Amino acid sequence: MKNWQHLFPFLQWTEDLRQPGVLRDDLIAGVTVALILIPQSMAYAQLAGLPAYYGLYAAFLPGIIGALWGSSKQLATGPVAVVSLLTASALVPFATLGSEQFVALAIMLAMLVGIFQLSLGIFKLGVVVNFISHPVIIGFTNAAAIIIGLSQLNKVFGVEKPRSESFINDILVVFQHIGDTHILTLAMGVSAFVIMWGVKKYIPKVPGVLVAVVSTTLVSWLIGFESLGGKVVGIIPSGLPSMQLPDMDLSMAGSLFTSAIVISMVGFMEAISIAKAMAAKTKDRIDPNKELIGQGLANIVGSFSQSYPVSGSFSRSAVNLNAGAKTGMSAVFTGLIVLIALLFLTPLLYHLPQAVLAAVIMMAVTGLINFKAIKHAWQAHKHDGAASIITFFATLGFAPHLDNGIMIGAGLALGLYLYRTMRPRVAVLGRYAKDNTLRDISVHPDLPTDEHIVVIRYDGSLYFANVAYFEDAILGALADRPKTRYVLVVADGINQLDASGEQVLHLLVERLGSNGITLVFSGLKRQVLKVIKKTGLYSTIGAQNIFSTEDIALKAIYEWMTEGGAEDENAFCPLLPEQKRKVPEEQIPF
Repeated sequence: MKNWQHLFPFLQWTEDLRQPGVLRDDLIAGVTVALILIPQSMAYAQLAGLPAYYGLYAAFLPGIIGALWGSSKQLATGPVAVVSLLTASALVPFATLGSEQFVALAIMLAMLVGIFQLSLGIFKLGVVVNFISHPVIIGFTNAAAIIIGLSQLNKVFGVEKPRSESFINDILVVFQHIGDTHILTLAMGVSAFVIMWGVKKYIPKVPGVLVAVVSTTLVSWLIGFESLGGKVVGIIPSGLPSMQLPDMDLSMAGSLFTSAIVISMVGFMEAISIAKAMAAKTKDRIDPNKELIGQGLANIVGSFSQSYPVSGSFSRSAVNLNAGAKTGMSAVFTGLIVLIALLFLTPLLYHLPQAVLAAVIMMAVTGLINFKAIKHAWQAHKHDGAASIITFFATLGFAPHLDNGIMIGAGLALGLYLYRTMRPRVAVLGRYAKDNTLRDISVHPDLPTDEHIVVIRYDGSLYFANVAYFEDAILGALADRPKTRYVLVVADGINQLDASGEQVLHLLVERLGSNGITLVFSGLKRQVLKVIKKTGLYSTIGAQNIFSTEDIALKAIYEWMTEGGAEDENAFCPLLPEQKRKVPEEQIPF
């Protein structure tokens, strides 16, 4: 049974679904989410540059498949704002918005995204998404939310918006034409805002999006909004999308490959962060690799049913959880409601004003704007804050080519991380009498040390980018202490050792040895010792010079010094925790 559950994760629902009331709760949650999803998906499709009904196609099968093969029981998969905007950004250079070629490319892009995500999941490479750091995602999401909101302004005011290589210039043109505002269109948009805000504030259990859509569509039909110059959704084809293999143009697939990777990673990071947040409340276990498989299959199967790229939705997932969803069956019920809408309800959406869909989008993305998160990243580490801020402005500056902004941010974050690891913290240590620990003498400059021994702690892995810094740190400490005979490297903080690090250690042991200085190590971790033994460095260092702790190492060093006759056996040993000669307490700083 476990093998079958591995292939078909939804079989794990059977036990839960046998519990009293679970199926009913899932049905209620599924219907609730569908009432939000239907109008929201149409709005997001237009954000992606597609006819509105393609949003319904993206809301049908992908949500079901994502739930069946994912690991989260409450994640709602379907059209989302950021992925929709990234889709439009990726395809605009190759086709006219809304054209047949544009639609075909959007469907092909869903296939590419799905293949990439599925491959990562099958080969258990979910960790790859961590190359886009959280601060970069924060900066990108804030900028994308602003871009999404501003991109809908022209629809709310009923004016034209050009589309050029500069999104900022396009928005300036919209503001220049505010005087041409279509009053009825503006009234529809503002009414939708007021309804959604009012419902959320006073009757939060009612889906405000649905109320706004139904009421404004009814008004639009009653007053003949279209005949008065207002723009409406128009004809939506009834019935299911045709199931067919997407047109795969290999040359275009190559051109869209980078965009597919960006959409895959951004979309999945959004989905997995939502899934983990909900799992913390439900005490479920989330498997990132299984979630990648679920999201990948959702996009692949979706591409066969004319869907564009999808991901997990924060708002709809939260609604799903709060509505009482216990298993992924709620997503199946949501998909069935969308199916009913496609078969029977599409004529009712003809008179839905475009301005209302724009208002739906703008209300949805307000929750994505979170400048406090950027401030928090800066407080955590200035490098993270810088990456977040630069990503934010780069995304705005490069719009509508959003992938450039996030690629710059990801590259910068990776570069700053490498810079930090190139110069890890190095501390020369002295004995702190109050608790007998070894501490940094740069922080406590009066700590007792020994002119014959240098104790140095290195807090970082030894690899090709920082081995020169490690060597300079050792030689610099020796230059300040010319009588040194022993260097003890406290290696508890060294987690990895590569070939470059091993080579430098080898040369350093020999170089110091030729000058009468012995290099001693304490606290070497298992994985580091493994490299040292495999490469023959162990015999170069000498087994007698490797110790489990710094105190054992120091005791051995003082015994060597005494045996050599260079030190009086009764002399004070300032670096030992158990001192042979006491120093007046007032001479030791606290």
